[in-house]
Amino acid sequence: MKSRQLACVTATTLFVLALPTQLAAQHTRYRLIEIGTFGDPTSYDDINGFGDQILNNSGVVSSHADTSVPDPSPQNCFQPDCFVNHAFRWHGGVLTDLGTLPGVDSSAAAAINARGWSVGQSQNGVIDPLLGTPEIRAVLWKDDQVIDLGTLGGNESLAAYVNDSGQVVGVAANAIPDPFSFIGWGTETRAFLWEKGVMQDLGTLGGPDAIGDSGCRGNEPDGLVAGASYTNSTPNSATGIPTMDPFLWDNGTMTDLGTLGGTFGTAQCVNNRRQVIGQSNLAGDSTFHPFFWDRSVLTDMGTLGGDSGTANWINDAGDAVGQADLPGSAVHHGFIWRRGVMTDLGTLGGNSYAAAITSKGQIVGSSELGVPTSTLPHAFLWEHGGPMIDLNTLVPANSRLQLMTAFNINDRGEIVGWGVPAGVQDPHFGGRLLLLIPCGGDEEGCNGDAVGTLPETQSDSAPVVNSPTTSVHRRPTPREIVAAWRARWAQRYQIPGRGASRD
Repeated sequence: MKSRQLACVTATTLFVLALPTQLAAQHTRYRLIEIGTFGDPTSYDDINGFGDQILNNSGVVSSHADTSVPDPSPQNCFQPDCFVNHAFRWHGGVLTDLGTLPGVDSSAAAAINARGWSVGQSQNGVIDPLLGTPEIRAVLWKDDQVIDLGTLGGNESLAAYVNDSGQVVGVAANAIPDPFSFIGWGTETRAFLWEKGVMQDLGTLGGPDAIGDSGCRGNEPDGLVAGASYTNSTPNSATGIPTMDPFLWDNGTMTDLGTLGGTFGTAQCVNNRRQVIGQSNLAGDSTFHPFFWDRSVLTDMGTLGGDSGTANWINDAGDAVGQADLPGSAVHHGFIWRRGVMTDLGTLGGNSYAAAITSKGQIVGSSELGVPTSTLPHAFLWEHGGPMIDLNTLVPANSRLQLMTAFNINDRGEIVGWGVPAGVQDPHFGGRLLLLIPCGGDEEGCNGDAVGTLPETQSDSAPVVNSPTTSVHRRPTPREIVAAWRARWAQRYQIPGRGASRD
């Protein structure tokens, strides 16, 4: 699972690691806009985690935020602060509630296309008889309507991506019992492609389950889905589950991309050139590396000298970014992989990861300020060959938000991220989604006051949750690696009580 809450260092170390003023002066400054809520403290990052586009090239943002209504399922809250959440669309300062399926339900957008259509998930007011938790359905928001995309005969479904022609990629349950249900629905889980009211089961590589992803880019040709599938129904002794291979589904044909020697691999996304990135276990299943697949050739991207790494985003030039271990594997840094060479993006002091890259090679992500850790990480921008720069140095100094992470950047250079007001240590209790807009002159919010700052009462009332300050590094077992990925997928698809913490 990719960590969202990376911890930081003491005030002394912060002083030592502070970027020189002249370095920040070499970069574009940004206007910071705080995206609000529907009544209570928190607006959230992407419900699916890294690798999905919630900011399009027109500057429209789609995600989800708290209402003031308590969650009617306090034992299985949609988000940790236990308020009902609603999906939203934000554009030009206007926050629009996209609504939910009928009932006192929560919803969340996971991706947006160039036409402003959003996809994601909504509760439907029904309790899943197998799980005992609120059912969740894949939905499409278009033309001020919320459309239930249905299931494949089971009780659950979720949508991960919508392209500009309106094709939706996601996962759905059928009604066949499955002891190896990868994301915990109890029945077989299948990747789907939905178009014009029809949900198509994409099949599998021979086993019971397949999961579709296909995030991390803007538009792509119709009929492309990247994901992972069981290849049989026989569990491996090392991992406890059947072999799972990454796949590319291309207009009716599912191609097994293979692995780097292990029995577990997943595809993260595919670009317009049909190049795929993902990660795969190596032989023995005790370590995993990012991979790059192009025209039937699977390439191990390697690491920065340590054991493991993951790939998060690929642009149409084939440049990929992610994070990889350094020698000793106790620290990982963000990387860019270009034409077969992995380059360390550096750090602001501790662990770092790269979340996204544009066609122009601008990279955003998050970095700790040092180790051991006690506070939140800082969002970064990397461009023009580096070095990494703290985005907090490129926004008005009086902004009430500390920028923790940046996870999308569009072709106009606008950045969407997550931040917290002073005193808040857990963004799930008072964090705000934010948009950074490059400054073109002396307009409001570029050289003086921050734009859209929070009222004093909202930041002061948010609880403080301290982060752990120490950790012990050891190589995980094969079962622990698979368990971490299963937890990541459960969290990615927002299964109450089954997802690991996002911290």
